[in-house]
Amino acid sequence: MSFENIIGNEKNKEFLNKIIDSNSTVHSYMFEGIEGIGKSIFAKEFAKMLLCIGNDKKNCARCKSCLEFVNSNNPDYVQIDSDGKIIKIEQIRQMQEKILEKPIVSSKKVYVINDADLMTKEAQNCLLKTLEEPPEFVIIILVLANESKILNTVKSRCMRIFFSKLKDEELKKYESTSVNSPECSIIRSYIDLLLNLPWNKSTTDNKDLILAKKILDETHYGLNDVKDRIVEYLALRTRTKNTNSSVICLVGPPGVGKTTLCKSIAKAMNRKYVKISVGGLNDSSEIMGNRRTYIGAFPGKIIQGIKKCGSNNPVFVIDEIDKLCKDIKGDPASSLLEVLDKEQNKYFVDNYVEECFDLSKVMFITTANDVENIPLALKDRLEIIDLSSYTEYEKLHIAKEHLIKLALEEYKLDSNSIKFSDEIIFKIIRCYTKEAGVRELERVINKIVRKIVKKMLEDKKDTTSVKITDKKLEELLGKPKYENTKVLESTPGVVNGLAYTSYGGTVLPIEVVMYPSKEPVKLTGNLGDVMKESVSIALGYIKSHAEDLKIDEKLFDSSCIHINAIEGGIPKDGPSAGTALTTAIISMLLKKSVPNTVAMTGEMTLTGKVLPIGGLKEKSLGAYQAGVNKMFVPKLNEADLSDIPKEVKDKIEIVLVQNYMDIYNDLFKGSEENVRNKKNKRNKKSI
Repeated sequence: MSFENIIGNEKNKEFLNKIIDSNSTVHSYMFEGIEGIGKSIFAKEFAKMLLCIGNDKKNCARCKSCLEFVNSNNPDYVQIDSDGKIIKIEQIRQMQEKILEKPIVSSKKVYVINDADLMTKEAQNCLLKTLEEPPEFVIIILVLANESKILNTVKSRCMRIFFSKLKDEELKKYESTSVNSPECSIIRSYIDLLLNLPWNKSTTDNKDLILAKKILDETHYGLNDVKDRIVEYLALRTRTKNTNSSVICLVGPPGVGKTTLCKSIAKAMNRKYVKISVGGLNDSSEIMGNRRTYIGAFPGKIIQGIKKCGSNNPVFVIDEIDKLCKDIKGDPASSLLEVLDKEQNKYFVDNYVEECFDLSKVMFITTANDVENIPLALKDRLEIIDLSSYTEYEKLHIAKEHLIKLALEEYKLDSNSIKFSDEIIFKIIRCYTKEAGVRELERVINKIVRKIVKKMLEDKKDTTSVKITDKKLEELLGKPKYENTKVLESTPGVVNGLAYTSYGGTVLPIEVVMYPSKEPVKLTGNLGDVMKESVSIALGYIKSHAEDLKIDEKLFDSSCIHINAIEGGIPKDGPSAGTALTTAIISMLLKKSVPNTVAMTGEMTLTGKVLPIGGLKEKSLGAYQAGVNKMFVPKLNEADLSDIPKEVKDKIEIVLVQNYMDIYNDLFKGSEENVRNKKNKRNKKSI
């Protein structure tokens, strides 16, 4: 940690080193010189040495202060930047509000004001008060190119240090540096990066909206909301040339086509495509880059991606932002705020490049599996677009129009070499895949084609036409991996709930039994805290409404209610199982079974109110695939019914409920009346 890797201005290096060695600092400095000669680099290196708490302030890279500085999270270092035009008085006031707070890590606090000559007169006068009587532990460094814009009163209170261009003898020195020296390698890598960055290279956007829509339709089935959003963006660009559009975030389970859709968007817009993954990323320098003064320094992923694609306006995909991590190395999510903010990214500065790069022309698209795991500050900058699970019919279409064709083309087969009927494709979907998207379906189809190609080569028959039958399918793939339905037999205490998993919606059977025990409740099935609370709410509701529910309260006195959620190896959590848990317990207590073709979802309150849930479309698809023909849904989710596919609505009776008694009256009170009517009929016949 020193100035040794900074080129030029040797006298300033010597002078600043003497200040460090003698511990003879003043409260304010002014670094002056033309643009691009390294003033900001000097200021930061100087600040690091001032804050260092190690024994060797010129070479320390191990103390707490230095490590936190490297990760851009040293609390004793504050940097103030302009918006490219001015530094407002509000920025100086914000600095003054915290300037009296004592250092946390070091013995000093350092404030660096870049582009200080862009301060308004009001801001300079405000700063003057601090320069006159600064706290003893505060050091302020002003970095500027035009000293004529600085008030004389400000200048007089700063130690002024002038920076000049490299002298001819210094240039000759670096020209004569051995090519094998580390210094030469660092300089060459930096220059190569600067020369290869597409500062002014742009691609011309496709302005044909019809053509763009056609390209999107050819590559992806459905996803109309996303396609319309892209066409809207192109229309806006065509009419206003405005690039300040909100960042799209595609949210959906794995395999629904988020990444491939981004590629299609780039193609439709006639832009370059670049993708980075930030899943598991915990180091902010991966986004913002490392300082060139560090060994092994490199630019951040953003600049690397821009350089790779060779364009300053690509479609830039940031994948898996819901899996960002935060630890001692920094907070990458906070670093992305600047990248994705349309007001800031025009002046994006990578720590390695140390020059402003305009990212405002880039179309950023982010992807995530779970919107709840996206940091709130980051989510605020995103326009969330949900990519929900595919229906069986959508998967059928995708398989016929895309997956099978691609598989046959990959293995150099014509379209008639292998024939898949609709029935066979449905069987593959239902019995050999279990997912919301089509990724596993693609793998299974490729596996079938590979095995057939292998058989053709073994038999030396290249032109054989193979028709996939049920028998042939089992020969190639083995016995079915998944059952077509998960519902259990109709018996008291068993009810079908609905869950939203990583592979889409599914039926979640809940079973309840009772037996003598001092333990009032027992839970199994890998339930999370929220679901355990739902059990408590269900029991509280049942006990407080026992009379209305026709339940004998004495049953709770000496019996244990054992609740189990099927598939105990899979963690389960969330409040939406409230109605199913309540119904299962009531079914057990009343000894009345609920038809196994009935399913339900909804959060419960202690008063019986049914609250809305998420993932209704996915849950309805799971119910449909499991053979459910009746589904209880919160009335507050009525607006979401439009998202449910027509084929699902045609097969499932959807009952909207506001209060749990709506479910009770439908399932249990109605059954009582049926029993009573049957008894009356028998009595009439006997008479």
